[in-house]
Amino acid sequence: MSEQKKIKVTQVKSLIGTKQAHRACVRGLGLRRMHHTVEVLDTPENRGMITKVAYLVKCEA
Repeated sequence: MSEQKKIKVTQVKSLIGTKQAHRACVRGLGLRRMHHTVEVLDTPENRGMITKVAYLVKCEA
């Protein structure tokens, strides 16, 4: 059993003035506030959310 890869995602920009769908993606990733960092599994679903809100987050492998 190999451990699944993870991506570190950090919110670097405020959600004020952003679209409702983009806010939902950020919350879906588990981010709650600016400079908050979470580790999410490297799945196509999570990658899609990160791509959608790329201007709000910073990610590292």
